[in-house]
Amino acid sequence: MAMVGLFWFTGECVYVGAEAVGAAPGVRLTEDGVETLGVDHGSSWGWEKVRCVEAADVALRSTARRLASLALDSVVVLVSGDGILPPAFTVRVETADGTEEVSVFSPAVGGIYTPVEYGLSRAVLERLTDGGPTVGELLHWGREHAAGGTPRRAEREALLREWARA
Repeated sequence: MAMVGLFWFTGECVYVGAEAVGAAPGVRLTEDGVETLGVDHGSSWGWEKVRCVEAADVALRSTARRLASLALDSVVVLVSGDGILPPAFTVRVETADGTEEVSVFSPAVGGIYTPVEYGLSRAVLERLTDGGPTVGELLHWGREHAAGGTPRRAEREALLREWARA
């Protein structure tokens, strides 16, 4: 499994946010369209019906501030012994019939993204709904590389740039 920006790759699927397991909420992107998952969700739309997929409420920090936040979180967990659920963000799927919002768990450690990865991820989502890269291209990358784990930041940003331009 691997994370690139806001996307989680399992090798077989691409999620916006972390993979939805069990009753957990999630948003899965397929070659056919977008699916919302979880107890309170369960809708699906073909790409021709999807007007927009956007992510909001994402925690953003510069690289230095992100590392400081992660260090502080680690100390709090070490001292308190209290682990917490991963942070969440909102994914909105807009269709001609309305908008569905899903609160998904962040796949990023600490739930914090750099502004660059967030902006590029949003650009990829926009391009997917505008006929840019296909989910098949993302799935192909996932099948070839997800087993190797999450790439380094520079490679993630390069992939997102490539997908945003496609």
